[in-house]
Formats: sequence, structure tokens, C-alpha cells
Amino acid sequence: MRVALVGATGLVGRSIVNECVGREDLRLGAIARREMALPRGARMEMFVADPARWGEVVESLKPQAVICAIGTTWAKAGRDEGAFRSVDHDLVLDFAGACRKLGVRRFVAVSSVGADAHSKGFYLRVKGETERDLAKLGFERLDILRPGLLRGRRDGDRRFAERAGIVLSPLINPFLGGRLRRYRAIDSQTVARAALYLAMRPVRGRFVHENAEILRAARHLPEPVAIPN
Repeated sequence: MRVALVGATGLVGRSIVNECVGREDLRLGAIARREMALPRGARMEMFVADPARWGEVVESLKPQAVICAIGTTWAKAGRDEGAFRSVDHDLVLDFAGACRKLGVRRFVAVSSVGADAHSKGFYLRVKGETERDLAKLGFERLDILRPGLLRGRRDGDRRFAERAGIVLSPLINPFLGGRLRRYRAIDSQTVARAALYLAMRPVRGRFVHENAEILRAARHLPEPVAIPN
């Protein structure tokens, strides 16, 4: 199966790349704006291109599914609302629209817990607006992943509160039950496994996955399959 990944250099994107090592049951085409080192044993293609040309890469790959892990942080956006929106909404929608025009039928997008187009908070409102607008594009299958605090090795932009949350998450998670369960911290590798599994699902529809559903999807991803010569 051919799967394209955009946002390959981010935390979830790199986890998806790592998860594909040793897999011969899918062909991953990773797309990013800058170079990144591929893990040893990776059998995949890496494309470095300006976002304006990402559609051309998708056209050449002809993927059956696309995983979108595009996203910035409030700090990286310089705490500028316009800069943040241009990435987490505009860039995602431009890319998704290009994919749809090229005939991509399945689209998996990594969003955030609490995303709501009517939220009073700017971050969650933008995430919610992005989800809403993705649903309007008409993909045969659209999967939205809403993970909580992501655990994993990120490139040096963790805020103190975020780092503290990760350290304390093993103690805090058990107390987040019921409706609060969705706010539990989750490993980026788990989100990666869920995204890959959902990209392979042929059932049509629009699906939103929070903590419990992400964990369930990750568990269902088959182990790497070696295809005989």
C-alpha cells in the first residue's frame, strides 16, 4: 500500500517514519520542507520540497492514503496568531485540497484534544476550524486524531510546563478517567501506529479518535510483514 506522509520532521511524523522501518507491506513517501536523517533500515522515499510543490510530489507518488502531521507550536510561530494560523490551518487545508483534487480518497490528520471551532482559546479554535474545513473537502474517508500531551523526543522547544507534564504524566494519567480520559498524555509512537492503521482502513466515513480510540487503533496495527521474493 502506498502512503504519503507530510510533516515528516515533526514529533509524530518522525515516529511514523520510525514505525515503518522493516515494513514491506506499505510504501511510505515522506514529505518535508527540510532534510532529515532516515533511520537505519528504512525502506522509503524522502522528498524535500517547498509546500507549493507538495502536490506535485503527491501526484508522482499516487498514494492510496495521506497522513498529515503538519503543525507548529505557539513558540515557533513567534506567538503570532497569523503565523500560527498560516501553518496549522492554511497550509493543512491547501495541501489537503491539492490531495483531494489529485484523487486521494483517504486522509488522516493529527489534530489536538479539545479542538473546537467555537473555542474561546485561539489554539483550540484554529484546530477545530481546520477539522471543520477538512470535512468539507469530500474525502471518502477522513480520520481526525486528537491526542493529548505528546510524549516523545522533540527538538528542543518544550516549555517548562510541557516538560513537567510529561514527567508527571505516569502519575497523573490514572486519575484522568471518564470524560477526562481524553486528556491523558500519550506516546507519539502510539499516535504514529494509530495513524498508519487508520490509513489502511477502507471503510468510508468521517471519524474522530481521542485517547481511547487512538490506543485501540494502535493495537490493531499488524506487525511488519515480509513479502516473499
